[in-house]
Amino acid sequence: MAPSVACSFFFDNELLGEPGMPAMDTCALCAKPLARDSDVFMYRGDTPYCSEECRDEQMHLDAVCAKQAARRQQRFSAGTESHRRQRQSRNVSVAS
Repeated sequence: MAPSVACSFFFDNELLGEPGMPAMDTCALCAKPLARDSDVFMYRGDTPYCSEECRDEQMHLDAVCAKQAARRQQRFSAGTESHRRQRQSRNVSVAS
């Protein structure tokens, strides 16, 4: 497929107004307009970025968020386990 045909296909056949889908006419990070004759850098399937730098920045932000979410999950799991042990020990004390 010729580059001009692929570019035309990419922009002209996108679904308009689909909720939760990024528009293919602006960078998802900096909102810079994407020109039809320039490279588009994709990440997470169908999310467009104007440059490798914007895409890399989004990847870095996603990694930081994932680490924070994992830490929150660990703290929640540890707190839940601690609470469960406390309830079990109280139940044993009452039963004795």
